[in-house]
This record gives sequence, structure tokens and C-alpha cells, in this order.
Amino acid sequence: MKGKIALTLTIPLLISAVLASTALAATMAILVSFNGGIGVIPVSSGQGTENIATVVNRNLVRGVQPPGQIWVIDDLVAKVFADGQITVRGKGLVLGGGDNVGRATGQSVFATLFCGAVAPFTESSTNLAGVPLATDGDFTINDVLTPTPPTPCDSPVLLIRNAGNLAWFAAGIPRANNVVPDEMEAVPPMDNPPPAPAEPTPMP
Repeated sequence: MKGKIALTLTIPLLISAVLASTALAATMAILVSFNGGIGVIPVSSGQGTENIATVVNRNLVRGVQPPGQIWVIDDLVAKVFADGQITVRGKGLVLGGGDNVGRATGQSVFATLFCGAVAPFTESSTNLAGVPLATDGDFTINDVLTPTPPTPCDSPVLLIRNAGNLAWFAAGIPRANNVVPDEMEAVPPMDNPPPAPAEPTPMP
């Protein structure tokens, strides 16, 4: 009888543990990740065929305006989880022109994730107050996107934006879903591996 009671109590606990584990796994699932960054060039194209274009097209991305100056970025790695948590590590986000070329000048940045191939896009952002850029352009964002992005996030675009005027400074390069993180990448196999070295001939 005692064994039956114990079994009756254990089964619901096991079911609860499985459900909790499943929910945790879903929460920690990576929704989308980015490896590498693209700095902004404010003008995307010029109209006409003259040497000097009098009409230009500003480099808008998902409706977000570019800044007035070029920005470059050395590296960017970002992961977005299904529950909206996001981590971003950026290196070398600095001005690419003007008198302060090669450095950041006190700006703060935040991240915006866009989902959807066509407008209207779903837009989710970290705290708009942003995090400060170091003089050499390094920054780290550990935050939660608001609102929570949809699952799946189709045609994702991640922008690093200026907290001062909301312009975009850099964009992340999406990774394929089947690509493992850098620290887990294996050395790719060679098409034509070199022959194994011959064993030394024993001395007589």
C-alpha cells in the first residue's frame, strides 16, 4: 500500500519536472544569432550619371535613418533568445570620417531587432537609454528586447543605434540556423588531405 501511495505521489512530480524542463529549454532556445558587423555609409546611391550627384538616396534600413557620418565596426557577435533576452558584444564601433575619425565621442547605443521580410516589420529594442561606447568603440549589451520578438523571426535584421537620435551605426550579419557558435566550430574537412608520412625504415 505504501509503495502504491509513493508511486502515486512520484508520477505527478515527474510530470511537473518534465514540463518545467521543457519550458526552460524553450525559453533558452536561440531565436537568431549574428556574427560580424557592417558599419553604416550614410548615402546608399546617387542619382544621375554626372560626376557629382546632386540628388542622393540616404541609406535607410527598415525605415531607420543613417547618421550624417560614416561609422565602421571591427566585430559584432549577438545572440537573441526566444524569451527576448539578448547579448551583444561589439568591438571597434568608431567614426569612419571627419575630425574624430577612428574614435567614438561619447555616444551610447542600443539594439533593435526587426523580424519580417516586408513592411510592416516587427520591431523589438533594448533599453533606449543605451550603453556607452568606449573611446575605442567597444560595447556590451545584456538586456531584454521589448516587445518579445516573434518565433520564428523571419528575415532578421539587427541594428546598433545611436541613443541620441535613433540613427543606426552598424548592422549584424545573420548566421545560418545550422551553424554552431565559433567556439564549437570544427575544422572543415579537406577535399584532398595530404598523404600520411611514411614510417621510418628500421636500421639493419
